[in-house]
Amino acid sequence: MKLSHEPAAAKDSDPKGGLTKILAAVGFSLLYAGALAQAPALQAYGADPTQTSVSGLSSGAYMAVQLQVAYSKDIIGAGVIAGGPYYCAGNLYSTWSPIEKLEHCMGKSPSLQEDADRASKELQNLAAKGLIDDVAHLANRRIYVFHGSKDEIVLEPATKATVSFFQQAGVKHLKYDNQLGAGHAVISPGQGNDCPDNASPYISHCQIDKTDQPYDQAGELLKHIYESPGKAPLNPPGTASSDQIVAFDQRPYTSGATNMADTGYLYVPQVCTEAGSNCKVHVALHGCLQSDQSLQETQQPERFHRDAGYNRWAETNRLLVLYPQVNRSSLWWNTNPTGCWDWWGYSGYWWRNDYAYKSAPQMKAIMAMTRRLTERP
Repeated sequence: MKLSHEPAAAKDSDPKGGLTKILAAVGFSLLYAGALAQAPALQAYGADPTQTSVSGLSSGAYMAVQLQVAYSKDIIGAGVIAGGPYYCAGNLYSTWSPIEKLEHCMGKSPSLQEDADRASKELQNLAAKGLIDDVAHLANRRIYVFHGSKDEIVLEPATKATVSFFQQAGVKHLKYDNQLGAGHAVISPGQGNDCPDNASPYISHCQIDKTDQPYDQAGELLKHIYESPGKAPLNPPGTASSDQIVAFDQRPYTSGATNMADTGYLYVPQVCTEAGSNCKVHVALHGCLQSDQSLQETQQPERFHRDAGYNRWAETNRLLVLYPQVNRSSLWWNTNPTGCWDWWGYSGYWWRNDYAYKSAPQMKAIMAMTRRLTERP
């Protein structure tokens, strides 16, 4: 870990800085662990249970697709930033080459459309078994799909297959944006890397082609989800305050099988603390190598829930933004080394193969958190 705040005296007595760096790293880790251990319980805010939506980048996008399909009765829209079609990985651990299957689902195969076709045809059967909600709910759900033309990690065949899947599933309100020269990232005005980068923290800033206007991805997807006919348009974004980010204990909603962190985060506009505010709920899911745990080495562990752009829109639109967190695998076989959300079956019991169903451990945890937010204080 690289630290830039070593005391001058320590540097003089330790020219190479080795001991100081070790002690500083240990101290930082202990402080971080202590912060996690002290997170309070998730509070109830009386949010509107009919106004819950979800979005995510990369593995968070695959998870957003799964949540939208499995819980289509409760989730009114999804933002899919560099994510592939529902249940693409299938029963991954029954294949001879799991890595090749994952790469296939990330767009590195010309036959990805076949997976979208298969999944869409299977939806009615899954719904009949009670594994997902009634497919009829999807017709009126509002879906935003994004592919950056410079993305070198999740390629466009994956996002095109996602669009095709939702079209075949009967979604009427679908927006596909593939014109921006962005790399693999959430696009947030004034934040992170240059537009075409494919690098940590996977947050970038971009200008709309041939204009000086920044591309505001959180705004684009939230407007598509919530600005439906007959409803008032969203207010312009405001100024978000880090003081409004609340850490909470995820443990009551999770188990060791989920790989989820002890602590999650929630952005709470002041208006949402007032009685009768009836705020909306948006679940924002980080990507691989983008969780707090993964970003510790940069000493910016809060970057996704601080800088991804959602909080500015939340501040002026009565919107609670939930930022669940998932950790890397700690088991010896390390099935999730980069802290991804489960879109291939590493959580729970692999033989159940239920990672994309309502019974999936991570999805059950996230939905339980959203229900908590809708309870009366």
